[in-house]
Amino acid sequence: MQIGPYLIPSNIILAPMAGVTDNPFRRLCAQFGAGLTVSEMVISHDHLQHHPRTLKKSDFSGEIGLRAVQILGTNPEQMATAARLNQDRGAQIIDINMGCPAKKVCSVAAGSALMKDENLAARILSAVVAAVEVPVTLKIRTGWDAAHRNAVKIARIAENCGIQALTIHGRTRACKFNGHAEYDTIKQVKDSIKIPVIANGDIDSAEKARHVLNYTGADGVMIGRAAQGKPWIFQELHSKLSTGRESSMSLSDMQAVINRHLEHLYSFYGSTSGVRIARKHIGWYFDQLGTLSAEQKQQINQAQQPAQQLARVNASFNLITPRVA
Repeated sequence: MQIGPYLIPSNIILAPMAGVTDNPFRRLCAQFGAGLTVSEMVISHDHLQHHPRTLKKSDFSGEIGLRAVQILGTNPEQMATAARLNQDRGAQIIDINMGCPAKKVCSVAAGSALMKDENLAARILSAVVAAVEVPVTLKIRTGWDAAHRNAVKIARIAENCGIQALTIHGRTRACKFNGHAEYDTIKQVKDSIKIPVIANGDIDSAEKARHVLNYTGADGVMIGRAAQGKPWIFQELHSKLSTGRESSMSLSDMQAVINRHLEHLYSFYGSTSGVRIARKHIGWYFDQLGTLSAEQKQQINQAQQPAQQLARVNASFNLITPRVA
């Protein structure tokens, strides 16, 4: 798949997820074959561009592959400035968020709320494209609600504004993450524009990815929640889709991955924040691997130091009750 001058090595892409796709997680997913990883959304407000949390979100140290930053906002000039600043910091792709369904985002008319104002959306897209020399991509939903599915119109606007790839989550904003994603709208968008289209929503297996690619004609798929606690999903999907062979990970392999991830979190955020941030990832990992007792989970969550947390996580591998497929 081609985005601007860049040939993406795999059409299986990691979705931008707030609080999830930080530097350590992006590095891990890229190592397992994600063709592109996208940062957490970075708010475009001028006074936040040098905030430590903003700088962490756009820190690409130690990463492999293309550097893509997603920006969020409602003011065309601010969005253009944020895009230019992130380009200067090393971003090779700027992605615009018009898909986030979170209430705190939509309440200020950002994220997927922008799909309700097509004129403003066009102004933002044009301003960002004009502000940078790198490719600009866009992520949207199918519309605001079932009565207002305007993804095809937004897609055409985006193409006309110079957007070079479009990702569509197969739900409206009103759906949030409830129910099932639908792919008819994605198919309609793919039939309506010439730029690459990436399908997103409920893709959690090679079989589902193949179905979505075949049905919609999309150029690629984006994996979001299915990668939480399972960064090796990119390796699994690539192997099955390209060769038909299963790619399996032993429990000891998974344990090594988790250890590497936690150590990256500690070094990236520092001991205190690293331990705190690691807790949700540990929960997701064990949700994938098997169940732990409430007492075991509590012991892990009460760990305050990296060495203590690591030791309790590794000890828990002897206590897992494997999930039955």
